[in-house]
Amino acid sequence: MYVSSLRNPNNGRYEHHGLALIFGEDDANKALKKSHVDLFSGWLTFSLEQQKADLELYLSGLPDNRDLVLENWIRLAPYRNLIPSSVRGVERRLYITDLTALLAVLKNAGAGGVPDPDA
Repeated sequence: MYVSSLRNPNNGRYEHHGLALIFGEDDANKALKKSHVDLFSGWLTFSLEQQKADLELYLSGLPDNRDLVLENWIRLAPYRNLIPSSVRGVERRLYITDLTALLAVLKNAGAGGVPDPDA
């Protein structure tokens, strides 16, 4: 989440004032872009159970109501903005499929439903 938030949505460049001062804007952009891809690819290697735990950890740290966040994530899909711009094809589809399924499971569990352990 944090590294993807450093990407400027208008120009696609990663911006971090401190790193840019030390290493220059271009090198900071390259390093952050690589870190984003590496973190994203690593998350995709998690099992669905690990991804769910990671998502739950993230949600638990938000000040907003969990059910409202889940509802908005399902409706607006802001998680798509977390995908590195260089990611295409299978990795992109896997991420979207995993997130969509996890959000449905968490929403169902929050609504008093019993999540399917095989989901």
